[in-house]
Amino acid sequence: MNILITGGLGFVGRFLSLHLLAAGHRVTAVGRRVNPKAIAHERFRYEAADTTREGPWQAAAADSDAIVNLAGCSIFRRWTDRYKRRLFDSRVLTTRNLVKALPVHWNGVLLNASAVGYYGSREDDIIGESEPCQEDFLGTLAREWEAEALTAGEKGARVGVMRFGIVLGRDGGALAMMRRIFNLFGGGPVGEGSQWFPWIHMWDLAEATRYLLDTPHATGPFNFCAPEPIRNRDLANALGRALHRPARLPAPAFLVRLALGEFADALLASCRAVPERLLRAGFTFRFPDIASALSDLLTPAGGKVPGIKVSISEDMDPPAKTGSG
Repeated sequence: MNILITGGLGFVGRFLSLHLLAAGHRVTAVGRRVNPKAIAHERFRYEAADTTREGPWQAAAADSDAIVNLAGCSIFRRWTDRYKRRLFDSRVLTTRNLVKALPVHWNGVLLNASAVGYYGSREDDIIGESEPCQEDFLGTLAREWEAEALTAGEKGARVGVMRFGIVLGRDGGALAMMRRIFNLFGGGPVGEGSQWFPWIHMWDLAEATRYLLDTPHATGPFNFCAPEPIRNRDLANALGRALHRPARLPAPAFLVRLALGEFADALLASCRAVPERLLRAGFTFRFPDIASALSDLLTPAGGKVPGIKVSISEDMDPPAKTGSG
């Protein structure tokens, strides 16, 4: 397949691009950086663009067999009113522009990222894909993001929505942040630590994406999280054991809120999301539990896609102020 990935050289996008190349597909990645570290492969092409605006990049959408829309500014920072607008625009406007670019009677597949933040904080409730949306900022953002993607169905597209848990990968994201804290002997649970932490290993995310691309009747929302969610304090203990570091220094909720503002609510939320529809469809997780995931990701050979070479050129230009990652 000829696959377009928006945000295709971001934290998730780069790994997914490599994974799909290794599976034999052609990949066009669109991102904000003008000259990023590139993937050196004959079936890979990169295009720099601000996807919140219409432009020549949309031709790649029209020419694709499948689209994986990962565009969106990171939520891992303090949310000012201005930054919340960037979070919204980078997701919703990009998706609107993608759908607008599709020809009538396009018979491809659009897999659109979303997040388990759709459900809000639900204490100990087990959350499958049929649960309702929470009317807070993240829930509203996810709902509007998904709604834009679903309009592609009017043009004949098969649309799947990937509601990501926290993605654990080797070269960045939440795990890199937590690992830095533990290496300074400052690790521990966030808040009371009883909140549920929905997570997914990067390999399983990429494999589940490929599974949905290859499954003709897969439509609608799918929770992209491991079948064994974990409480925050148990995650801290598991990471401490893996790193041979103590996990006894909790971050009190009031300090987290003081430091991070409204974003702290996302870290303190409890979401016991489970991948009901992926499991029902027959998908098998390679890393269903946190111990196996950390064992893989914290070893030198773990968390990599074999067989694809990456160039060593570094980023030469700063990212644009808006748009995809």
